[in-house]
Amino acid sequence: MKNMKIFYNISTYFLLIIILSLYSCNNDQNNNFPYPCIDGECDIAFEIDELVSPGVYHDDNGFWHIQHQGYNYFTIKGIVDELASSYIINGTPLISTLFDSDYWVWIDGITFTVPLYSPLGFFTDDDFENPIPVGTSTYTIEDMANNFPPLNIAGYSYNPDSDLTDLGTYSRYTYNPQQQFFFDKQMAGDTAKVFIKTTFNTDVGPSVDLIQELNIIFE
Repeated sequence: MKNMKIFYNISTYFLLIIILSLYSCNNDQNNNFPYPCIDGECDIAFEIDELVSPGVYHDDNGFWHIQHQGYNYFTIKGIVDELASSYIINGTPLISTLFDSDYWVWIDGITFTVPLYSPLGFFTDDDFENPIPVGTSTYTIEDMANNFPPLNIAGYSYNPDSDLTDLGTYSRYTYNPQQQFFFDKQMAGDTAKVFIKTTFNTDVGPSVDLIQELNIIFE
């Protein structure tokens, strides 16, 4: 029993040494990396681009008002803080901005017929610009649901195989990220939330995630 107790004490001692060594290594490794942003504090600022959407404004309640100007999109642009040199590789900042929204567009209650064309079919002119249909095909809402999944105005579609942790569209490696969002005149009167997450340093070392939310009223 005495030998077993000595062995136990020795094993415990070495286990503590290993744990302390790993902890020390991790601390040393983290201390070798500076804070991600060069000025010691990461900041982001995003807004709707007025050049694409003239007349857009931000009211006292925090809502962005945007009118349909004939374009089926609007643009959100931003400025984010610069990274420390440790997180810039060959002039490329290791930064990523994710855009997402809670507004989805889908087709509902529609049945329509579209012409079908053959790549080797006939044309009405010698320039091969006006093909002659070889038939028609009728689509129902069931067909559309199967072939055209719901579209998020941030520019991506959802399907059952989607990775729910990676939904959205990205603007990477730039301090001036921007993204176009779908905007149809039939959306007038609706509201939407746009979510923006910027990750400062997408590689090893410390990183900072900042999130900004834009509340939008379509007019």
